[in-house]
Amino acid sequence: METLAVLVLGAVVAGFVQGLSGFAFSMVAMSFWVWVLEPHLAAALAVFGSLTGQVLAAVTMRRGFNAALLWPFILGGLVGVPVGASLLPHLNAHWFKALLGTLLVCWCPAMLMARSLPRVRWGGRTADAVVGLCGGVMGGIGGFTGVLPTLWCTLRGLPKDTQRAVVQNFNLAMLAVAMATYLAKGLVTRDMLPAFGIVSTAVLVPVLLGTRLYIGISEVRFRQIVLGLLTLSGAALLLASVPRLLASA
Repeated sequence: METLAVLVLGAVVAGFVQGLSGFAFSMVAMSFWVWVLEPHLAAALAVFGSLTGQVLAAVTMRRGFNAALLWPFILGGLVGVPVGASLLPHLNAHWFKALLGTLLVCWCPAMLMARSLPRVRWGGRTADAVVGLCGGVMGGIGGFTGVLPTLWCTLRGLPKDTQRAVVQNFNLAMLAVAMATYLAKGLVTRDMLPAFGIVSTAVLVPVLLGTRLYIGISEVRFRQIVLGLLTLSGAALLLASVPRLLASA
């Protein structure tokens, strides 16, 4: 019952955050699930839950779509997802979470407290594709597709609706590929199906509530929410991984 409660709570909170921000399901859900679920099950559920939430959000939120801006991210991500899925069985999950958490905790508060963020003007579509590739690798590892593209779009200074559309649709495409890759590689088994059903049911209402709240927030508030969520997610990853690394050492 304790595991079930944590599974549902993680899906509900992560679904709401994803509906509000357009990303971060895996980051938020993992901060709950890492305490009670086996790493490979948690990774598969994170990908599946993220995909379910993105489908719902994409249907209800269609502002700011820009195909010309989106396609380099997706092309890069398509290369990265199979790489990440291949790395997953051989990866030390605790080290990965510790390194990712350190990046988020160090970088995002600096961006959050800056009076004006630096604007990245260089790189063009090639840089976007490289960021998409890295996001795809992280998506294949555990559904973390939105972290780097979100940071990159924030540094690009994209408007709120444009940034959300890029990240949301990139996540949707990459998570669909990641889920298909998991299935093809046998990383999803029959005994996981009940947990999949619980997660898909738990995210429905929270995602829709989050998308409704998103409509009323300003550009500045949206940036604060995004960077704040990334910071909290990084802290949660560190809290989950560092004690285990110290214990194993």
